[in-house]
Amino acid sequence: MTDIDIGINSENREKIAEGLKRLLADSYTLYLQTHNFHWNVTGPQFRELHLMFEEHYTELAVAVDDIAERIRTLDVPAPGTYKEFARLSSIEEVDGVPSAAEMVDLLTKGHEQVVRTAREVLKMAQSADDESTAALVSDRMRIHEKTSWMLRATRK
Repeated sequence: MTDIDIGINSENREKIAEGLKRLLADSYTLYLQTHNFHWNVTGPQFRELHLMFEEHYTELAVAVDDIAERIRTLDVPAPGTYKEFARLSSIEEVDGVPSAAEMVDLLTKGHEQVVRTAREVLKMAQSADDESTAALVSDRMRIHEKTSWMLRATRK
């Protein structure tokens, strides 16, 4: 880390960045899973789910860039390999092609996991008076909470 002075000491910057790395890994894993399901969904809800998954992975593509850039703003290298993401992520990869209903359930759980990871990072950011990270993470939580609600609604 270089000598920067943005009002957050290096120890807190490093701690927050480590949390953001986990959030990035969860988000990237969810992005990849959503894109996979977009390509492979079948069944009576095909069109609806295919389009919904595309909206979700497109939004996630922007999110992973925002999270990675915040890590860099804190002067910490951002992870960027599948190996690192697999090590850091709380979201498990799926083998094979699940049914459309299973895809919805898996993505719901994935979005809920991202919210839980974000909550941990939010606490770290708030305790260090890191409003920029807190705002980013809070926005991510809101989006993932809404997305998981929308996914759950398709299963009613």
